[in-house]
Amino acid sequence: MPLKALVTGATGCVGANVVAALLARGYQVRAMRRANSALDALAGLDPELVVGDVLDPPSLAAACAGCALLFHVAAVADYWRTPAERIYRVNVEGTRNVLAAALETGVERLVYTSSIGALGVPAPGQLLDESATFNLPPHRFPYGHSKHLAEAAVREAHAGGLDAVIVNPTGVIGARDVHLIGGSLLRAVQRRLVWFAPPGGLNWVDAETLGAGHVLAAERGRTGERYILGGENVSHRAAMETVAEVVGGRRPLATVPRSLMNLIALLTHGLNRLWPATPLFSGEQVRLSGEKIYCDDNKAGWELGFPHTPFRTAVERAYSWYQAHGDL
Repeated sequence: MPLKALVTGATGCVGANVVAALLARGYQVRAMRRANSALDALAGLDPELVVGDVLDPPSLAAACAGCALLFHVAAVADYWRTPAERIYRVNVEGTRNVLAAALETGVERLVYTSSIGALGVPAPGQLLDESATFNLPPHRFPYGHSKHLAEAAVREAHAGGLDAVIVNPTGVIGARDVHLIGGSLLRAVQRRLVWFAPPGGLNWVDAETLGAGHVLAAERGRTGERYILGGENVSHRAAMETVAEVVGGRRPLATVPRSLMNLIALLTHGLNRLWPATPLFSGEQVRLSGEKIYCDDNKAGWELGFPHTPFRTAVERAYSWYQAHGDL
């Protein structure tokens, strides 16, 4: 009989792609959702659905019952739209609750979805790898700090006997992104809202490839290890130019000097405090967009067989999905 796997956060982009990858590999899949979660990201998939919340321990124990594998994907991802207190509560306390449920119910292996945000920012000219440690002031990047603390909780549970593997996705773009997190870049470029590019860059990973990478981590990952699941290192200007070629819209006219990024971040923070609506981006994002957050993700390729998907291919796949779903 196929192994049964529980996926928390199954109604988000990453979680839904993990569900899709597991089903494609023949696993029995239990997808955990909150009572008020929409199921749009799971369209076309048929997992067993269960209601649960990472902040409700009894619901976690019930969801884990009978599952050999647990993919803990649930987290606050849109950190620029969420108070820091909520980020820490869900990402850290929620992870501790999931770990306790896994130990209580005898889950055989857990794959924890962290982020490259937990690895901090590389020194100029350097690449992030699995040895990196969070190196930013916590108040400057609560999301990354929360993932750093959650990883520490996973390592503690591993020391206590839980077979656990950590994966660190890079910037995610692609299918099932119903909340337009990575897709916000495509929308902004297509609507000609982008005039200038930040001076930094990012590693981008295709969402469907990322879902498959989680399954590879469960099947081949070494216990206690972390794996960066990435794709291609791309400057923000090159990324915007590629997006414009695929979806139409305006190419950036110039790159903002790095010396101006702190000032722009302060202005953004001030405007967001006055603006009554949900901010489109935060001062934290502005500062980070001035950094070249590039990765050496070869470990996942060597040990897991994780493939590298070029950024343009990821954008083309994402655009096809958004068009099919009427988002762009």
